Formats: sequence, C-alpha cells, structure tokens
Amino acid sequence: MRQLNDRLIWAVNVTFNGTVKMSLQIKNIRIVDPSQNKDFVGDLFAENGRIVSKLSSVPKTVIDGSGKIAVPGLIDVHSHLREPGQEGKETIKTGTFAAAKGGITSVLCMPNTKPVIDNAPTVEFILFKAQKEGVVNVFPIGCATKGSLGEEISEIGVLKKAGIVAVSDDGSPVSSSQIMRRTLEYAKMFKFPVISHSEDKELSKNGVMNEGKNSMILGLRAIPRQAEEVMVARDIMLAELTGGFLHIAHVSTAGSVELIRQAKKKGVNVTAETCPHYFTLTDDIVKLYDTNTKMNPPLREQIDIDAVKAGLSDGTIDCIATDHAPHMQEEKNKEFDIAPFGIIGFETMLSLVLNELVDKKVLTLSQAVEKMSVNPAKIFNLEGRGSLKDGSFADITVIDPEYSYRFTKESIVSKSKNSPFIDRTFKGGAVIVAVGGKIVYKAA
Repeated sequence: MRQLNDRLIWAVNVTFNGTVKMSLQIKNIRIVDPSQNKDFVGDLFAENGRIVSKLSSVPKTVIDGSGKIAVPGLIDVHSHLREPGQEGKETIKTGTFAAAKGGITSVLCMPNTKPVIDNAPTVEFILFKAQKEGVVNVFPIGCATKGSLGEEISEIGVLKKAGIVAVSDDGSPVSSSQIMRRTLEYAKMFKFPVISHSEDKELSKNGVMNEGKNSMILGLRAIPRQAEEVMVARDIMLAELTGGFLHIAHVSTAGSVELIRQAKKKGVNVTAETCPHYFTLTDDIVKLYDTNTKMNPPLREQIDIDAVKAGLSDGTIDCIATDHAPHMQEEKNKEFDIAPFGIIGFETMLSLVLNELVDKKVLTLSQAVEKMSVNPAKIFNLEGRGSLKDGSFADITVIDPEYSYRFTKESIVSKSKNSPFIDRTFKGGAVIVAVGGKIVYKAA
C-alpha cells in the first residue's frame, strides 16, 4: 500500500461551462464508465473542458495512470454548503475544496441556508460564489415551500429559471399532504424531482437516536423507524396519485427500502438515495455518547444496514450521497440531547464505498460508480455529466485502489470536523480530480 500526502491545488476561477482552454492526457489507465458499459485500460483525453477521442495538438498536461482507475466525476446529490448565512460552519469555497479531495466533481446543495433558497437572487448568489471561489460544480436545490415553512409552494418556475435542479425542504418534511401533492404536480411541469425529507415530526418529536434496546439502555429519547417509513409511504402514494417525480433522501430503514422496492415494481416515478453511514454504522456506536454519531435520520440497527445494502445491490436505491452537514466544534461539544444533528461526509464517501461495498462484494466498482455518478446525472438532468464518452464535460475522478491514508482531524479540509470516522484508516481513494479538464486536486 502506498501512503500518500494530500495536496490541494487551490484552483479558483475555474470555469465550468466547457470553455477551459487546456488539454489533458491520462495514459495507461483503467477506464470504468458504466454509462457506456466500458471497463478497459487505455488513454483518456480532454480538451477545451470536454472528453475527446483524440487531441488536436500536443497535450499541455500528461499523467501516467498506471495502476489507477478513471471514472466519471462523482456527483453528490445531497449536501449542505451552509453559505449564505452559516459561514462559520462551511463556505462554498471550503466545501468545494473538501468535495474535490473526496473525488467529488459536482455537488447539489440543499436550501436550508440563511436566508433559505426560495428566491432567484439567492440562487444567483450561490452560483456566482461557486464560479468565483469554488473548485467543483455547484447545483443549487430550491425550497419546495416559501421559507421552507411547509405552508405555501415556492415559485418553482422562477427558481428553475435561476438555476435550481430540484426542490426540497430538507431538514424539515413537507408535513401537509395537500401541499406535498401540489408541489409534486407543480414540479412535474418542470420535469425535475421533489426531494423528500421523510420524517413524521409527531413521531420523531424530541428524539435524538434510533428507538430500540440501545435507546432504552442509554436513556436517550428515541426516534422510531416508523417516523421515516410513514412519510415514505405517504409520499410514494402522492407520487402515484400525481405522476410526479419523487426522490427520497437519506434512506435508513429496512421498511423504507421495501416500500421503495414495491413502489418501483408498480411503476411509481420514485428514486432514492442513502448515505455511507447507513450501510456502515449501527446505533451501537452511540453508546460512546459521541455527538458525531448524532444525525437525522439516526443510525439504525444491523437489520437496517443489511436491507440498505440489499437495496443498493438490487437497484432499489439509486444513489449514494453524503448528506454533508458541517457544524462547528462548539455546537457539537454539548450534551447529546441538545447537540445538532449531522456529520460531514465529502472526504470519506468514496473510501467508505470502496471499503464497505466494493471490497466486500456488495457492489462491483461499476455499480458503485453508477450510484455516485451515472444515476445522479440522469435523475437530476445534469446533461453532459456522469459519463466519459466523447463530448461529455471532462469531470474525472482518478482512484488509486492502493492509496492508504488515516483520516484525522488535522487532515480534514472541511471547515468543520464533525465526523464519526476520524482516526479510521482507509485503503483506496481519489488521488487526482479534474473539473472541466482542469486538475483541481492531486494527492502527492
């Protein structure tokens, strides 16, 4: 195993519209591209921000990819960049640097900022900041309802024109079934998904961890599985009623997996995502009272981990996302009951997928790339991404399966350090990341 030191290339002012005037050749690399059903060793070329079959001139950058793997740039469909309004936790600049280190070339950011993303100027601000200071592509998600209050549908058409790729009130559910129905109908006109934060607040009220034997032993207020499953079932029924496009966020329970599986068999227009912590950790780890194990939905039990893995394997769950939710150390350094929910995930997602799913033969590498790149691009209509075919944006993640590293607080690029995986040693990760053909991260 090779132990490498990480080096970020602080590449700002990267353009993401395919007009970067540079050329790149990666030689002798294994190319895994599920969008074309390809897995072979060869050379990969990029010019003017796009993948090409051959270069028109001598490449400006040549990289030897021997022993490494090139895949379409990873796309994280669920993250919180916190800007505007919560820059102490994360900024678009620091968040995109962390994403690049994790092999992610595109992030979709949730709207629960301050102010929330329910108007065109806020969308435009995020896109401007991303282009000026970010190093990966940023695609905003707009609020499903005004103020994310669940009372009145947002002006989805205006938000769509400004640049959003979906709507959601993530962080809170759309509690009103009538409002959720109208949101699905309205978003259907624009052919993009409504992302459901599936939580019945009456059932989860004041809960801080999964309901089960561990919550009883620890004396912590509990959140039953049904708090998630009731809303998954409701939203599936509303998607069936309306014909709208439903995407279910952060699936964590066996019951939710089965509800989605049966809905797909019926032809309901539903897709789903899960996060690495839901196929990696159980609520046993909460016994340490480490607030970095507090998230919403909470960590569940082994039966749920097994079901989530099965759902990934059989295609019930379409995407793997981080739900990157940074919080400052002073926020997390509180009693478990009052600490905020959420963990960071940009820098560990790929390695957790490789170690927990690919190495353990839950998924092939090609299937894993589908969950982290191909399917996200299809679901959220990110044209020209999720593929290494000619003409696609040259968003490339280069993986070294022998790259060994220890994930420490000191190595974290994110502005916040709230991860339950600190001090874990990983084998396999991103060593080169290119966005629009421009290398923005390299492990050296």
